[in-house]
Amino acid sequence: MAQIMAGDIRKGTTFEYKSGVYTVTEFQHVKPGKGAAFVRCTLKNVVTGQVLSDETFNPTTKLETAQVETKKMTYSYTDGEFYYFMDEEFNLTPLNYSQVEDALRYIRENDVVTVKFLYGSAFSVDPENFVELKVIEAEPGVRGNTATNVTKAAKVETGATFQVPMFVEEGDVIRIDTRTGEYMSRV
Repeated sequence: MAQIMAGDIRKGTTFEYKSGVYTVTEFQHVKPGKGAAFVRCTLKNVVTGQVLSDETFNPTTKLETAQVETKKMTYSYTDGEFYYFMDEEFNLTPLNYSQVEDALRYIRENDVVTVKFLYGSAFSVDPENFVELKVIEAEPGVRGNTATNVTKAAKVETGATFQVPMFVEEGDVIRIDTRTGEYMSRV
């Protein structure tokens, strides 16, 4: 089985740890003034959904990577309880809210996403790295408020709110980086 150094883990990395399979939901490389550097991360068990916060690793620690398969699928619909994703053979895969909640900010019906599978069971959804979403609600830009990096809140068609520059208006289509949740540009 392949191994990965703890210093190389990123958000979305999946590995075996404490007799379970976990995926990284947040991570931070810490280099204190005194002492050795370490990696602090929040992990989520892909089977049970259990969250381990503030797990720390030495950057040179080797971790066993999990055998994760990925498949491009299309988000079809939700029935309120499950979210359904369709593959090229028109097979539907249902996922519950806790498995898709991070991706829901970025996906609409008929969007293509990457679904991760462990031992044949789907456990996570990753949207494309960049998505284009229409702004449905934006605060008006205040004239004269032109200091550098001034932002305002804007609500997009998925219902999520992002910080955008003052010139973005309702009806604009914006590009968002799904890895960071940051505004990239107006389309």
